[in-house]
Amino acid sequence: MSGPGEPVTVHILEREFHVACTPEERPGVIAAARYLDDKMREMRNSARTAGLDRIAILAALNICHELLDERQRGSGESRELAEKLQAINLKLERAFPASLQ
Repeated sequence: MSGPGEPVTVHILEREFHVACTPEERPGVIAAARYLDDKMREMRNSARTAGLDRIAILAALNICHELLDERQRGSGESRELAEKLQAINLKLERAFPASLQ
């Protein structure tokens, strides 16, 4: 979230927060707050007695784990795609050697 803009109000675990963001960032900020609220509610409902700090840390840890897992998967998929494209390129070079030079 960056720069000046109209603050957006979000609610997380019945608490209200005002976040400065640009109009372009607004939908993303609202979606992120909703996602965080859902994760924190999940943590609160699964923990018998947990303070707000513990709930926030567990939710943040869970979200970070999801993010890193997605990045790792995306990196593997990108590598796989690059290898396939390279193989296709090689086949094309073999099939049309004179026209590609």
